[in-house]
Amino acid sequence: MAEQKKFVPFVSAETNMTEFTIRALIIGLILAVVLGAANAYLGLKAGMTIAATYPAAVIGMALIKIMKGSILEENFARTVGSIGESVAAGAIFTIPAFYIVYLSNKESGIEVENFFTYGTTTMILIAGGVLGIMFVALLRKVMVDDADLPFPESVAAAEIHKTGRTGGGGSKLLFGAMIFGAIVKTLSEFKFFAGYWEKFIIFTKQTITGTAFTGQGGIMLASPGISPAYMGVGYIIGPRLASLNFSGSLLAWGLLTPMILYFIAPGIDIQAIAAGFISENPLLSNAAAEDKAWIQSAYDVWKYIVRPIAIGGMLVGAIYTLWMMRKSLFDGISRSVGDVKKAAKGHEVNIPRNEKDMSFTWIIAGIVLVAIATFLITKYIFHTDLLVAFVAATVMIILAFFFAAVSGYLVGLMGSSNNPISGLTLTALVITALIMVLLGVSGHTGVAATLGVAAIVCVSAAVAGEMLQDLKAGHILGGTPWRMQVGDIIGVVAAGAVMFFILDFLNQGDIANGIREGYEGGFGSKKLSAPQASLMAILSDGIVGGRMAWPLIITGMLMGLAFILMQVKSPMLVCVGMYLPLETTFAIFVGGLVKGIVQSYKKKRKLNNAQGTRVENTGILLASGLIAGEALAGLVFAIFAVGEIFPSAIFIKPSYLLGLLFLIMIALVLIRLPLNNAGSADEPAPPSAGH
Repeated sequence: MAEQKKFVPFVSAETNMTEFTIRALIIGLILAVVLGAANAYLGLKAGMTIAATYPAAVIGMALIKIMKGSILEENFARTVGSIGESVAAGAIFTIPAFYIVYLSNKESGIEVENFFTYGTTTMILIAGGVLGIMFVALLRKVMVDDADLPFPESVAAAEIHKTGRTGGGGSKLLFGAMIFGAIVKTLSEFKFFAGYWEKFIIFTKQTITGTAFTGQGGIMLASPGISPAYMGVGYIIGPRLASLNFSGSLLAWGLLTPMILYFIAPGIDIQAIAAGFISENPLLSNAAAEDKAWIQSAYDVWKYIVRPIAIGGMLVGAIYTLWMMRKSLFDGISRSVGDVKKAAKGHEVNIPRNEKDMSFTWIIAGIVLVAIATFLITKYIFHTDLLVAFVAATVMIILAFFFAAVSGYLVGLMGSSNNPISGLTLTALVITALIMVLLGVSGHTGVAATLGVAAIVCVSAAVAGEMLQDLKAGHILGGTPWRMQVGDIIGVVAAGAVMFFILDFLNQGDIANGIREGYEGGFGSKKLSAPQASLMAILSDGIVGGRMAWPLIITGMLMGLAFILMQVKSPMLVCVGMYLPLETTFAIFVGGLVKGIVQSYKKKRKLNNAQGTRVENTGILLASGLIAGEALAGLVFAIFAVGEIFPSAIFIKPSYLLGLLFLIMIALVLIRLPLNNAGSADEPAPPSAGH
C-alpha cells in the first residue's frame, strides 16, 4: 500500500472534527448489544459467529448521515458497535461451559455450585474485554504502522466510510433482509410451516454372516432447517467450507450413528419408549410413536457417543489450526515483548491527535485492576485457596497478553473473520487445567477456576482482535485512538452487562421449548448446541475433575488425525459439523450451494472485478441481515418462552412443503439481488466487504 511510505489520513491531525458525540455513542452501544445478541444466538446454535465490522459500518453510516454527522462520528459508532460481536464470541465459547459442567455433575448425582450467574458472567466478560482493550492500546502504534500487516478488513471498512460520503443504498438491503429474516422466524414460531422434516428408516433385523452379532437399527433422514440465519452463514462461508461442515454431519448421521445403533438396537425396548410417547399424547398412532422412539434412540446415540468422538476431533483440529499458524503465532509472541518497551516510550507532549492513545498510566492501572478482579473471582466466588487464586490471576495476565498480541497480529494478516479464537482459548484452557492439576487442585472449584481463566483470556483475545481492526480503520480515516479506546471500554461494559440475560434467555427458552416439543433443551441440546462451550466443559471437567470419557475422546482424536493425513482443509469444521444437528448443517450447506450458484453466474456473465465486488458486497449485506433478523426475532421468542408465553399454532400439523417455499424464496433473494446489483462494467470498483 502506498500509505506505508508516506501515510496521509483521510482527516488530517490538524482538523478538529466532531467525533466522540453522545449520538454516535448511543448508536454504537445499541449496535454493540444488537450485534452481540445476534452473534450469541448464531454461535450457540451453529457454532460460528460473523464479523460485525461491516454491518456496523453500514448501519452506523446510514444513521449518522441522516443526522448530518461527520465521517469520524461514523468511525466512532462503528468501533463501539462492532465490539459487541467479540464480547459475544468470547461469551458463547466459554460461559455456557459453567452451566454444562454444573448440569452434567448434577445428573451424575454430584452436588456442585452453579457458577452460571449474572455476577460471575458479567465480571468475567467486562474484565476480559477491558483487558483486551488495554493490551491493544499498549501495542496499537507498533501494529498499525507495521508494513507487513495488510489489515484487509480494516482497509475495506475505511473505504466503505469514504465512499459512503457520496451515497449508496447498502443500508436498505441490510434492513430489508433483517425484516425478511425476522418474518420467516416469526412464521416458524407460529407453526405456519414445519421448521424441518425427519423420518427414521428401520433396517431389517439380521445376523451378520459368520458372526453371532444380530443387528437392526436404521438411518435417520432429515431435511434442511428453514432458517434464514443458517443459510446466511452458508452463503458467507461459501460452498467449500459449507460442504466441509456438512460432510461432518454425513459422517455423524450417515455412518457413526447408524453403525452404533445397529449393534445396540436389539437391546433397546423400542415398544416401551413408543408406549411412553402414546401416554403423553393419546392421539399419536402406534406407527408414529414407534418412529419417534427410533428417532429418540438415534439422537441418544448421537448425543452421548458420537458427540464426544466429535469433541476429540475438534481438539486435534484446534491444535492443527494453531500448528499451521505457528510462524505467525511465534512472530506475534516474539514481537509483543519488544513492543511493550516501545509503547511505554511513545507518549510525548506534542503527539498528534490521531496518534494519541490512552495514558500509559491508565493502561497499566486497568491491567492491574483486571488481575485483582481475577484473583477475587477465583478466591471468593470459585472458593480456591490463596495460592491457586494468585497463580490463576498471574497465568491469566500472561496468557491474555500473549494471545491478545497474537490475535491482533493474525487480524492484521487475515482479518477478524479468520481469527482462531476458539483454538487460542482451548490452548489457554489446557495450560490452565494442567497447572491446576500440578497444584493439586481437583473437583468443581478447580474446574471453575480453569474455565474462569480461559473465559477471560478468550474475551480478551476476541476483543483485542476486533479493537485492533477498528483502530487500523480509524488510523486510515484519521480518528483519535484514545477516543475509540474509551468508546470501546463503554461498549464492552454495555455488552458485558446484558450478555448474561441474552445467554440465559436463550438457555431457558430452549429448555421451555424442549419441554413443550419433547426434547431435552438448554445449552448443548440439539437446538442450542454450543459446540465450543461443550468442548471446554468436557475438557476442563475431564482434566481437572477426572471425568473424561477417554475412549470416545481418543477415538475422535485419531479420527481428527486421519482427517489431517487426508489433507482435509479444515478438520475442525468437519468435527463441528459432526457435533451439530443434521438440519442445521444441511441448511448451512444449502446456503453455501446458493453462493456457489452466484459464483457460477458471475463467471458465465463474465463480470469484471468491479462488478464482482458489488455482487459480493450485496450478498454479504443480505446474508448478514438475514442472520441478524432471525437472531433478534429468536431472542424475543426465547424471552416469551421463559415466561411460558408460547405463540398460538396457526396449523396443528404444519407442512414442511410451505417451509420449503420460504427456503426457495431465501435462495432466490440471495441469488437475484446480488447479481442485479452488479452494475455496469465501466463503473469504478467499490470497496470489498473483506470477508
